[in-house]
Amino acid sequence: MQSFKSKLKRFGREHLKSIQRRNAAVRRAAPVRVMAVGFAAVILIGTLLLMLPFATRSGESAGAVTALFTATSATCVTGLVVEDTYLFWSPFGQAVILCLIQTGGLGFMTIAIALSLLLRRKISLRERRLVSTSLNMDGLSGMVRLVKRVLCGTLLFEGMGALILSVRFARDYGILGGIGRGIFHSVSAFCNAGFDILGDQGAYISLGGYTGDFAVTVTISLLIILGGLGFFVWSDIYSARDNKGRLHTQSKIVLRSTALLLLLGTVFFFIAEYENPQTMGNQGFFGRLLSAFFQSTTTRTAGFAQLNQAYLTGASKAMSVALMFVGGSPGSTAGGVKTVTLAVLLMAALSSLRGTYQTTVGGRSISYKLVMDALSVFLLGICSVAVGTFLLSAFDGVTLSSALFECTSAFGTVGLTLGITTELSTPSLLVLAALMYMGRVGIITIGMAAMMRGKKDAKIKYPEARVMIG
Repeated sequence: MQSFKSKLKRFGREHLKSIQRRNAAVRRAAPVRVMAVGFAAVILIGTLLLMLPFATRSGESAGAVTALFTATSATCVTGLVVEDTYLFWSPFGQAVILCLIQTGGLGFMTIAIALSLLLRRKISLRERRLVSTSLNMDGLSGMVRLVKRVLCGTLLFEGMGALILSVRFARDYGILGGIGRGIFHSVSAFCNAGFDILGDQGAYISLGGYTGDFAVTVTISLLIILGGLGFFVWSDIYSARDNKGRLHTQSKIVLRSTALLLLLGTVFFFIAEYENPQTMGNQGFFGRLLSAFFQSTTTRTAGFAQLNQAYLTGASKAMSVALMFVGGSPGSTAGGVKTVTLAVLLMAALSSLRGTYQTTVGGRSISYKLVMDALSVFLLGICSVAVGTFLLSAFDGVTLSSALFECTSAFGTVGLTLGITTELSTPSLLVLAALMYMGRVGIITIGMAAMMRGKKDAKIKYPEARVMIG
């Protein structure tokens, strides 16, 4: 009898622990599911608005595919388009696109919290958890303070960019035209979206009409870089004033890797395109340097183009694909596998070559879990781009290099193109839309949202298998 009671108690304890683990798994998975579904809902709303007849200049509906692709590109801050934004969409349609860019760049939860703060409504624990997931943060403390900093920083940077660009564009479009274009391109640049409304200079010209223009090039570049650093890095730099200038390890990795990639990209493009008359070969030394810097910056998920990407040398196209795949930094407006992911993998590889199995950086160790997460993101990103490349080649007979460039641009939410987007069939456009969605929301987030299962502790430990590597 005693044995039966003890077994019953043990069963009850195990059952209770199982319920607690399952509830914890649901709590962990719920925010990522809201993220995945929330972005899809924003895209759906944008699609419906862009399908309205008065969203286009012609007064005819854009159609489901064009509206869906454009809404996905705007919400996922990519910049790939099938119709020129200025020539095809009406002012209403352009306003919808701008709202989608801002919502997608900051994250819909950040926008929701901002509205709650304006209404002086108390922010619940669940909402704080959702914001934490949206900004790619771990803890819940200081979420409201961080959102306030994000909003203030965004308003400051976009406002300054809009002011400078408005003054410059006013010379070409008048005061009202300059202000409208200044605001649009400032928001688009800071959110790393790459949408432009300069189609009156030529369809799909992007910033090609301002090649070598110091004010436009530098302002857009700085906005792209600031947006791609990540909201956590801003907050950390701001807080460093009261912390004796000390920065978090992530901030150090982000700043160093960003500076290194920008420098390497600038030097590479400057050398590779120096004598290319179809890109920057006809410019002066300073103009070439400025164009190389902008190309290095825009490939980090921005999508604005001053050089015709189709005329780049093969080496430059390969470098562009690599930079687009890496993208910006975690918790930013940028896409790609992120700079920290690449840095963690490189440091893990170096540790392995040294014969040590502990990955360290700046006197801190990187956990095995983080290394595996970085590896998962990197490999799944490669697989996604590879599958997309195969499908584009199969559907439309696109060359492998062009399909790879286009799919990497979509997955990295960049928006640069070799000029084939407008020629693709509906199945290929849907493939690119899916890649944009995965690149913005995140492969791991989508996977967790789809499976809705938490991590289970292994109850059985299997014997170790020895296999050969390399």
